[in-house]
Amino acid sequence: MSIQIHPIKAFEDNYIWVLHNNSEAIVVDPGESAQVTRYLSDNQLTLSTVLITHHHYDHINGVEKLIADWGCEVYGPLDDRITFKHHVLEQGDNLAVKSMQIDFEVLATPGHTKSHICFYNNQWLFCGDTLFSIGCGRMFEGTAAEYVESLNKIKSLIPSTEVYCTHEYTLSNLKFALFIEPNNQGLLDYQQKINSMRKQNKASLPTRLETQLQLNPFLRTNDKNIQKIVSRRLNTTINNELTCFAELRKLKDSY
Repeated sequence: MSIQIHPIKAFEDNYIWVLHNNSEAIVVDPGESAQVTRYLSDNQLTLSTVLITHHHYDHINGVEKLIADWGCEVYGPLDDRITFKHHVLEQGDNLAVKSMQIDFEVLATPGHTKSHICFYNNQWLFCGDTLFSIGCGRMFEGTAAEYVESLNKIKSLIPSTEVYCTHEYTLSNLKFALFIEPNNQGLLDYQQKINSMRKQNKASLPTRLETQLQLNPFLRTNDKNIQKIVSRRLNTTINNELTCFAELRKLKDSY
């Protein structure tokens, strides 16, 4: 069965991801409902399933309206701040959307929020705000140790995995990555590629995990070179992954 994946723009820079088989649809992190309803109507699709990665308003505010309109099933993490009825998922759970022949493994990825989860099926990773193209989410609730563990789960996935983040942050993340590594030719080439795509109003996502493993500084904090660069920036000595991540995240927060 052929599955198509389409980004629906929401707010200023969000993407709501729609997976469909030309008949039925799954929607990931619908912060708004009107755009989703319009896309479903235009493409004659029925909404069966909503997936939620975390509780932030720009990921869930459209859910209640979609439930009312479609009677769809909703899956997400255990979190008191998600007040609508949903099926709770946690690390290691499997979610089978049988009508679309899609099976997801659930990854618990605290860091951005305490209860953040991701959905993975060997081909695609819907990672909410845990991982961005050339970046990662702000550490609002989790600890650096939790976030590093979460990113290491993602790093262990199949490199050809297509990563579906929920924000169009690639160019701004590239600016910071090049602030850290101004002579990284891979980053410079990627910046040129993404600039061209954005000028054509194309989404910079999905991105391949193998690209992120090569270029994303937040996935390379175990790299001695990144540790040395961050050490120089802070005039200190950093020689471990955890401290490097924590300090790199602080640098990004204030960049």
